[in-house]
Amino acid sequence: MTTLLELKGINKTFPGVKALSDVSIDLKAGEVLGLCGENGAGKSTLMKVLTGIYTADPGGHIFLDGKEVHVHGIQHAQSLGLSIIHQELNLVRDLTVAQNIYLGRPGATKFGYISDSKMIADAQKLFDDLGIDINPKTMCGHLSVARQQMVEIAKALSHDSRILVMDEPTASLTEQETETLFQLIRNFVTDETGLIYISHRMPEIEEITDRVSVLRDGQYIGTVTTKESSIKEIISMMVGREVSAEARPKTIVQSDEVVLKVDNLSTKRLLKHVSFDLHKGEILGFAGLMGAGRTEVARCLFGADPYTEGTITVHGKKQNMKRTSDAVKSGIAYLSEDRKHFGLLLDQDVRWNTMLTAMDKGMTGGLVDDKKIATNTQKYVDQLKTKTPSIKQLLRNLSGGNQQKVVIAKWLVRDTDILIFDEPTRGIDVGAKEEIYGLLEELIAQGKSIIMISSELPEVLRMSHRIAVMCNGEITGILDNKDATQERIMELATEAEKKNGAKK
Repeated sequence: MTTLLELKGINKTFPGVKALSDVSIDLKAGEVLGLCGENGAGKSTLMKVLTGIYTADPGGHIFLDGKEVHVHGIQHAQSLGLSIIHQELNLVRDLTVAQNIYLGRPGATKFGYISDSKMIADAQKLFDDLGIDINPKTMCGHLSVARQQMVEIAKALSHDSRILVMDEPTASLTEQETETLFQLIRNFVTDETGLIYISHRMPEIEEITDRVSVLRDGQYIGTVTTKESSIKEIISMMVGREVSAEARPKTIVQSDEVVLKVDNLSTKRLLKHVSFDLHKGEILGFAGLMGAGRTEVARCLFGADPYTEGTITVHGKKQNMKRTSDAVKSGIAYLSEDRKHFGLLLDQDVRWNTMLTAMDKGMTGGLVDDKKIATNTQKYVDQLKTKTPSIKQLLRNLSGGNQQKVVIAKWLVRDTDILIFDEPTRGIDVGAKEEIYGLLEELIAQGKSIIMISSELPEVLRMSHRIAVMCNGEITGILDNKDATQERIMELATEAEKKNGAKK
């Protein structure tokens, strides 16, 4: 095979983050190259550099057919035959399928004018060639997510691309639609084309790729031939980090009391028969890759999203979580992964953010009592060691770690029994992480119970007494900490092993 594409010494830095560090990979003509790595490994960033969405730092090189090219934006990349299908859909819901495919392109015109009939005819021919059964006249907003994904695929293939990048293309597809996609991939790859396939799903990587390149923490780890390598070997390359024996929970669960029981929780789009329980004084970790359904479970428990079936039992009483107020009354708190949008009022001060969930404790005779608010706020500033010059400081002026402490304080004021932490240390420096870990341990020592969602496997292993692993909206296993390893978790998170029933 001749080398179609080479990326050499690619670096990319964002403010405070080295996203890519001296990364080099190559793509042969006629092959499907798998690109694997954990969340945040740099896969999507590297492909966005290749396709002109990001500009790499000086020093790296991109070669097409052995000739160096400098990619100046998305349209320039497309003119070079480089196209990408993003994990996030980029369609305009209020335009037709045909209009989306030819949006902003010369092919959408006839005699110099935009022609709907030409777009529809061209789109229909494209779909016929690809074996996709979608009406080009349909509004994109009326299509299912899976069919919108197929439109994205057709749109990318319509550019006469020589190199096509697919970033988690099957995240919203059924098994049958995935098979259709794989046939499209096989038809696309010739002696003059190649495809880079990003996926967390190991069976797909095993089925469709010729070689696999692995990134970890923004660095290139290695490339293996798919047929000559096992899934476990690839997972080991992806994980790579050693977790010391000491990096495990410092406490044990002293109680058998079940404070939360979830049976067969399902939603219309993703969750399928999710069942688990949570004990008093326990940290139950939720692991899984992006889109596995972890946050969706949390939002259902908190009444933020509806569920179609299943039961939620809190302290022995079945609860119908129709709204967030139902969850709060039941003693459940939710600390969102996006604290700035869903957890805090950045333009308000520490006092008002701390008292948001329990304003009744800051009132006297039905009126706001500034002294009570100040006393309660200061109590938790001291308890959590929140670094702020004053309780009147605006939240936007605090560091990420101290903002997170205010979110925690907001629920401690209400004395909530069950706390759901969604990515509790995201965007927080190492020192602040240690403080958050200490806070979680203090909370369970007080008899609180915690569900902790985290994409960082060392964090999950360090803090969780048990670990529920999710994949494609299902719990594929619940592991005791003593039985858990990064490799075992990744196997369950990538469907490397089929679910044999979640262990409780």
